[in-house]
Order: sequence, then structure tokens, then C-alpha cells
Amino acid sequence: MRVVREVSKKIGFLSFGHWAPHPTSHAQTAADTLLQSIDLAVAAEELGADGAYFRVHHFARQLGAPFPLLAAVGARTSRIEIGTGVIDMRYSNPFAFAEDAGAADLISGGRLQLGISRGSPEQVIDGWRHFGFVPAEGESDADMARRHTEIALELLRGEGFAQPNPRPMFPNPPGLLRLEPHSEGLRERIWWGAGSDATARWAAGTGMNLMSSTLKDDESGEPFHVQQRKQIEAFRAEWAEHDHGFEPRVSVSRSIFAITNDLDRRYFLGSGEREDQFGMLDANTRAVFGRSYADEPDALVEQLREDEAIAAADTLLLTVPNMLGVDYNAHVIEAILAEVAPALGWR
Repeated sequence: MRVVREVSKKIGFLSFGHWAPHPTSHAQTAADTLLQSIDLAVAAEELGADGAYFRVHHFARQLGAPFPLLAAVGARTSRIEIGTGVIDMRYSNPFAFAEDAGAADLISGGRLQLGISRGSPEQVIDGWRHFGFVPAEGESDADMARRHTEIALELLRGEGFAQPNPRPMFPNPPGLLRLEPHSEGLRERIWWGAGSDATARWAAGTGMNLMSSTLKDDESGEPFHVQQRKQIEAFRAEWAEHDHGFEPRVSVSRSIFAITNDLDRRYFLGSGEREDQFGMLDANTRAVFGRSYADEPDALVEQLREDEAIAAADTLLLTVPNMLGVDYNAHVIEAILAEVAPALGWR
């Protein structure tokens, strides 16, 4: 078996931001989820976590408008990275994206780490059409997402491109105008959520960091963590062929729960999927879904030592069950930081 040296890594949480009017849910409404997301980010920063990341889904009882939330988290925190995992660029006007991202990043003091991608299976049929986007002739919706992405990346560089009005309402700086507000350095903090080796290589060639989730296209039949580690290697090999001017980062996401009290046992003992799951993500895509981890800390440490993709990444995002409430999720994060991370050399 391949041995990958463990290195210190940034550890954050990834919330899917669910809400449901159910008696057991601590997040009954959209307002509950938004406000609790802010509170959890504050708590995670106090615990010493490195990142607060939020999933974006449209037409669902989940977080759908990321930038107001990111700005609010940025205003309430001072150190923690703030990100998304991921914004579906099929739905995004790249010009509005660049403006909103610049504003939120400035509010946070330059702490945004934005995960974007072509998106995942949707709640509705071709939901991006309702947002006014239609693929160009010969394009797929994935092609459209990549086109939107390339435009947004160029805008984030902050170069002037628009001809100024000779009789403007306000005085202009000399030359062509760029979108404002511009946040210097944000272009290097964009991540691509890659579902395959090919899209990981494309992200590297385009100069984006790599964000790899708990599922990917099944391209070899090997265990998920092995396929994901190979995806990371393909990304880094492609990056080395380009001169982007900065070192890339790589994140992976995992469901990991350290069983340290009776409530943990009630929720999660025996619930961890001990094996990867293989299945059809859509009509044409066979996917592999990574296992989840739930066990006593010592056993958890031994299991995680075998995960080659976690070892290869510099950032680990812990998926959290947000509907169990802020206090419980803070406990979940603290247990990993205190009981697991030091034993694995992550801290």
C-alpha cells in the first residue's frame, strides 16, 4: 500500500446549510440557518479552526445566495478563512460575481476562499435557464459554466477593459475602467470543485486551487481515497507545467465524527459508512462516494491514517450536520481539533 507522509493542514468546516420545519431540527427556517451559520463561524474561529465554508444550492431549502452570508461572517470574525463549496457557475453572471466577491472580500479583510464549479445534479430541470443563462450554440451547460468562470477570473485580475464615458457622472481615473470594488489577491483564492481528473487538470491550467469533495467520477474502480489522491497528483503535475506565480492549495472534504460522549454515540456510533459507495450520479456518470468516519478517537486516528487523499491535501473540510445546532456542531469541530488532529500531525 502507498504510504503518504502526513503534514500539517488547515482544518475548517463545510456546512450544507439545510433547514426543515421538523421537530428535531434546530434550523427551522432560512433565517435560522443563515444566523446560525454566522454563529458557527464565530465559534469555529474561537476554537482555533481555520475555515468556515458553505455549500450553495439553488431551488432548495439550503444556502443559495452566498455573498451576503460571506460578508456577514467576515464582519463578525477576524482570522478564519471564509469560503464556498461550491458556487455553481452555470447560474452566475461573471460580472456580478466579480463585484459581489470583491465587496465581500474587502469586508473580510481578504479572507475569502471561493470554491466554484459547473455544479451538481439540481432540484429542478435546467435551473440556470430561470436565471437567464442559456448555453451558446454547440455548448453544454458544463461548457457554459467554464466560460463564465474564465470571464470571472479575468475580471478578478483588476485590469481595465471598459471605455469610459467622456461625460461621466463622477470623475474617472485615467485609462480603461475595471469593475469596482476590486480586491487585490482574490484571483489567487479561487478554487475549482473538480469531479474528475480531467477537470482537475483544467483547473490547474487555468490557475485555480483544487477543491475535491466526498464524491468523484469513478475512473478506475479503485477505492475513493486512492482515486482522489491520484486526482490531486494529476492536478499538481499539470500545475507544474505553468507559471501562475503562486503555489496552489488543495482541499478535500470528509464526514468525520469523533465519538466522545453519549450524544455522539446516539447520533453517530455505527452510522459511519465503512465502505465506499459506487453508483450512477446521473444517466451518464458513474461516481464513487467516499466513506464517512465515526468512531472513538483512537480508532478514528488509525482509520484516517489510511486515507491517502487527506494526507496529500493541505486543507481538510469537515462536513457538519448543521440542523443539529450551533453548540453541537462546535463540539464536533472541537473534538476533531483536540482529539484527532494532533495525533495525526495535522496540528
